[in-house]
Amino acid sequence: MANEIQVETQDDGVDRRSLLNCMLWAGSGVLWTFAGGVPRSLRIESAEAAMAAASSSLSFLQISDSHIGFAKEANSDVTATLRQAVERINRMPVRPAFVLHTGDITHLSKPDEFDGAAEVLKGIRTERIHYVPGEHDVLEDDGKSFLNHYGQGTQGQGWYSFDQSGVHFIGLVNVVDLKAGGLGNLGAEQLEWLDADVAHLSASTPIVVFAHIPLWSVYPEWGWGTSDAAQALGYLKRFGSVTVLNGHIHQVMQKIEGQIAFHTAMSTAFPQPKPGTAKGPGPLKVPADQLRRLLGITDVSFVPGQGRLAVVDHPLDQPSA
Repeated sequence: MANEIQVETQDDGVDRRSLLNCMLWAGSGVLWTFAGGVPRSLRIESAEAAMAAASSSLSFLQISDSHIGFAKEANSDVTATLRQAVERINRMPVRPAFVLHTGDITHLSKPDEFDGAAEVLKGIRTERIHYVPGEHDVLEDDGKSFLNHYGQGTQGQGWYSFDQSGVHFIGLVNVVDLKAGGLGNLGAEQLEWLDADVAHLSASTPIVVFAHIPLWSVYPEWGWGTSDAAQALGYLKRFGSVTVLNGHIHQVMQKIEGQIAFHTAMSTAFPQPKPGTAKGPGPLKVPADQLRRLLGITDVSFVPGQGRLAVVDHPLDQPSA
């Protein structure tokens, strides 16, 4: 599986059009570290190697797009692959401090789908799972079912922030009131909240933002972007380390722009085509023996004193030691 890594910088001399490609081989992963805004990849052979390389004081997991309730050719048993993702997490040598689920927990936002996802996800050995909704989680009743399950302590349609180990985490909701073509939208109320939320923070505070639809323009023709993301990111420009984690596109893509690192995650349900390679987005059917190479989870590590967070993508068919 090829990961497309698009690198854009504003002031560090890297060509805006440069495109880096790396390969996630079966049985290995890729650890990304950063110096001066430039990504460096290190092939790793196991989760232990990733942890040793990161030597982190905080490690957490991202999981995305489980689509419980989907049952078509691209994957007729998404519950099974979600269970495999949970098993993959539980085999890791260091238990994650928490898990971020970046949306599309369900496929049709039905109560039994939320319940089915919760039954599987409660098996993760972690202190807590933090959620933001995907557009599939708010199809029914204006997102009330999602908020009933996961909205405690949140603002508006489900946005919130929290702090852990010196890192400020911000969960944003950009799947309500989608714009033309399916583009994400944050809205004035949430943007005002975000501005106030970070106003008191020191510029040296590491920031992690997580939302469903990418906060950068991956492929606007397919709705793979957020219409008012520029305003949101403008509030974060003064911070020295900002990491943005998204789902929605069911594949790994990464971009560096100034001090902001963007990373999209694999799904645990089904892949989608690469931007512009099909008539439109949607479930991509692949040979059964290839499916789990294109599904997976993301491990993120923070080392105090280091500029960027280390991000490791683990396909479901990658063995753990």
